[in-house]
Amino acid sequence: MSSFWNDLPQPFFVLAPMEAVTDVVFRQVVRRAGAPDIFFTEFANATGWVHAGDKAIAGRLIKTDDEHPLVAQIWGGEPGDMEQFARHCRELGFDGIDINMGCPAKSAIKSGGAALIRRPDVAVAAIRAAKTAGLPVSVKTRLGYTYADEWRDWLRVLLEQDIVNLTIHLRTKREMSKVPAHYELIDEIVALRDEVAPQTLLTINGDIRDRAHGLELAAQHPGINGIMIGRGVFHDPFCFSKSASGIAEKNLGAKPGPGLFFSDTRTDRELTGLDAPVTASSTEDMSTPHRAELLELLRYHLDLFDEYQPVLERPFETLKRFFKIYIRDFDGAKELRDQLMHTRTTDEARHVLRSGRL
Repeated sequence: MSSFWNDLPQPFFVLAPMEAVTDVVFRQVVRRAGAPDIFFTEFANATGWVHAGDKAIAGRLIKTDDEHPLVAQIWGGEPGDMEQFARHCRELGFDGIDINMGCPAKSAIKSGGAALIRRPDVAVAAIRAAKTAGLPVSVKTRLGYTYADEWRDWLRVLLEQDIVNLTIHLRTKREMSKVPAHYELIDEIVALRDEVAPQTLLTINGDIRDRAHGLELAAQHPGINGIMIGRGVFHDPFCFSKSASGIAEKNLGAKPGPGLFFSDTRTDRELTGLDAPVTASSTEDMSTPHRAELLELLRYHLDLFDEYQPVLERPFETLKRFFKIYIRDFDGAKELRDQLMHTRTTDEARHVLRSGRL
């Protein structure tokens, strides 16, 4: 099938799907800061939508008409539901379907997510069902459920399905994001792809900080087609920028600690990096211009939140998980962030940014 995937630069860059993060608001923030080549939505459950309609997916598929290419990431284990939901995504105007087969959250593994690693027959049926919608189908998964050496049999099954792209979070479900990503396996995975399905694009995910780091990995491991960044965008919203300015430039030599980056469902504290190790470079003061860029990006985020609140219906408290993206690594950042965490509305937040106090 000819699709947008065939026309991408290589390596292409992707913003990872993140629950309660990569909604229509945050995608536009990232696009302003420095757009990746592909955006993914949040995870949307096929069975929930089939049985309860749009209220079950709570705005996860809301998008703008100019978001292209945009891939709907869906999950579930019932092929009939996957078929109906994939067709709905086509009708909504999405450019592709990605099936989540790696999320380790308890709610996901009841009927999909990483549970499909242990149910390859269901995984195959889900892929075939999604393909009936006529959109290019890709898969995002992990190396295995419990052990990293499960990867060979599991990835072979997926590659045999002639999917357009396979994204691999280079950890197992059990490892979550508590250990460094298994970069040592990349070349073997590329070799398996070349043997089984050379037409399938291969994207890697896990601990990737920014565009420069992704390009470095692609150069070290020929055969990689795409780079997916998840948690890296929380440490630098400009991480996809081709100018590699600001934090991204400083982080070129930084090495992430275990669990620093991820792209699956987590708690708010894990999501925003509040419990994550800090790299040596992240404690350096940023230049004044970059501080101004971050604050302006936060103001843009606040404006978009107000604009989409009538349809997303998400409480103001959900915004607070994003504050640490913008308010960090400059003099007075902690105090300013503390003030923002006590706000109750976007207007109060704007007042804090103007005056530094409530």
